Amino acid sequence: MATPAKPGFAEQRNSAHLKTACFSSLLPLLEQAPESINHSCSYPPGTNLFLEGQDASGVYLVSRGQVKLTVTRSDGKSIILRIAEEGELIGLDCIVSGKTFTMTAESLGPCSLRFIPRELLRGLMRDHHDVCMAVAEQLGADYRSACSQIRSLGLSRTASERIVLFLLDWGSRGRQTDNGLRVNIPLKHEEIAQIVGVSRETVTRTFTELKHKQLIAMKGPAVLIRNKSALEALTAR
Repeated sequence: MATPAKPGFAEQRNSAHLKTACFSSLLPLLEQAPESINHSCSYPPGTNLFLEGQDASGVYLVSRGQVKLTVTRSDGKSIILRIAEEGELIGLDCIVSGKTFTMTAESLGPCSLRFIPRELLRGLMRDHHDVCMAVAEQLGADYRSACSQIRSLGLSRTASERIVLFLLDWGSRGRQTDNGLRVNIPLKHEEIAQIVGVSRETVTRTFTELKHKQLIAMKGPAVLIRNKSALEALTAR
């Protein structure tokens, strides 16, 4: 019997493949559409692209940068669902379902995004098989990511385990160096806490403990995972 995969905090999507699928199928067609209904804009950090509960008039294709996707309770407490990266369509589920936006999208840093109106995207999906397949592939990736996050939040993991899983997930995007795996995490401790469902103090304390054990090193947003195997061992059951 196959061993079930260990549930990570947020199952990593193949960003390069998603980028290729979305860009290669959509961009040539978008270039033919009038600029008045299909335009690209740059946004500074902290810009709200759309708000939870707002009517979904279209989607955004992330050309450059990262976008933070959050949901908020009535008391103002927020959870970060995930970070959308280059090549992803955000707000896609709402366009397909015809519902209002189920999350808030905020630019994490300087971003360049292309707005695609709802009817334009639906028309492209209807008329072009490759666009429809690219949309279906991303919806599947979004679903798998949500399932992974629910598993991690719902299972009886310790707070430190969740944080280690978060580091390992981000590490999959990193670059291998002679000293370890280097990755850029442009998130504050409060934002990491909102992703993994713990307090900001717990994030800070866990990072300090991992640094003292020489498992990681940190300088600003740059994180060096010195010993990936030792980190993985901390999540073993």
